[in-house]
Amino acid sequence: MPEYKQFPLADTAEGLTEADIIAWQVKPGDTVTVNQIVVEVETAKAAVELPIPWAGVVTELLVEPGQTVEVGAPILTIDVDPDGKAAPAPTAAPVAEEPAEEEMKPLVGYGSKAVVTQRRARKGAAPAASAAAPVAVAPAPAKPVAPAVASKPKGGYVPLAKPPVRKLAKDLGVDLHALTGTAEGGVITRDDVQAAANGSAAPAATVSSVDSGYDPATRERRVPIKGVRKATAAAMVQSAYTAPHVTEFLTIDVTPMMEFREKLKKSREFAGVKVTPLTFAAKAVCLAAKRTPDVNAVWDEAAQEIVYKDYVHLGIAAATPRGLVVPKVRDADSMSLKELAIALTELTDVAREGKTTPAAMLGGTITITNVGVFGVDTGTPIINPGESAILCLGAIKDTPWVVDGEIKVRKVLQLSLSFDHRVVDGQQGSEFLADVGALLADPAVAITY
Repeated sequence: MPEYKQFPLADTAEGLTEADIIAWQVKPGDTVTVNQIVVEVETAKAAVELPIPWAGVVTELLVEPGQTVEVGAPILTIDVDPDGKAAPAPTAAPVAEEPAEEEMKPLVGYGSKAVVTQRRARKGAAPAASAAAPVAVAPAPAKPVAPAVASKPKGGYVPLAKPPVRKLAKDLGVDLHALTGTAEGGVITRDDVQAAANGSAAPAATVSSVDSGYDPATRERRVPIKGVRKATAAAMVQSAYTAPHVTEFLTIDVTPMMEFREKLKKSREFAGVKVTPLTFAAKAVCLAAKRTPDVNAVWDEAAQEIVYKDYVHLGIAAATPRGLVVPKVRDADSMSLKELAIALTELTDVAREGKTTPAAMLGGTITITNVGVFGVDTGTPIINPGESAILCLGAIKDTPWVVDGEIKVRKVLQLSLSFDHRVVDGQQGSEFLADVGALLADPAVAITY
């Protein structure tokens, strides 16, 4: 006898309430094993692959790609006893599955075991089920009824389109809510989406522009604010309007640093290790933070305390296809230059692939952002929430520079430092920036720290 279970959207990181379904890795009829990846979702922090905690046969996908789902809502139904070998369930009362307390922790990269307890249902009442736990469904017809899912339609209108069409629309940046389907029943087709992407589709709205004689919506793209972009926007607004920002600038000659970099690239110890200006900046920030601990502290408004961190979890702002993420190098202050170089390479590679986990972006103490990779001279960065300072690296350029009274062409870099003026005074901010500049201008200065 079949035994159906519904797999809920797990809380992949503390505090998340919803996620967007990106892509299913399985389809109805597929046989899955314990901990097999079944779906990729995008949360406010990162893209995450979710494994399923049971083995069995997938019977139904309850959510389509592109939908936003609340944590705890069922997203997949699975028959965990397709061969009918398990003992039949009691018929007197349906059984609800309730995980033990230790099983209710967030799911991060692995599946939890299903712990079943039986509870007698009240007469005439449906069995209760934990919203955050996998839900056991009593033996049912071949196709269980799908529960309501939080898809957040606009204005109550839910566009009709099959999952592949929804995925195509997401890939092309087409808002299905703005389209009228040409298939029977108003169903949106692939041709409708392609036409919209090319600017030739008829919009769903019937309002036209009387004054101009055309509908500008056919030449606009609307992309829902979701996932990483939504979280980044909220964090930046919170930081900008909570912490009083001060930004200082420093221009330095980094010719000695670039010459030292070339020496390291030729050395046996650094063979195969990618050493970049960011590597030197990371080391400089860790050293300078020891001398100016204020930049590595944070303002705790609730406790009315300044919390000084005796470690450096260094955040590295990285641009990815899904938006800006800031993964951390844990205990960067305890690493050698070579260890930092390796850690930074791994961190940026994972970020560009969109595989940074939510846990990797928590708990930073100070951040570096490198706009120089885009050819930009400098900027006024916004502090990451929960931190008090962020260093911005500009592009390194050949520039006329006065050396011993003579003008020479040198490698020149502009630095900018934004800091929370509640925690860091102008003196401390200036000293920290000057320290970082001195270390980058002449790496040999590091032995004096």
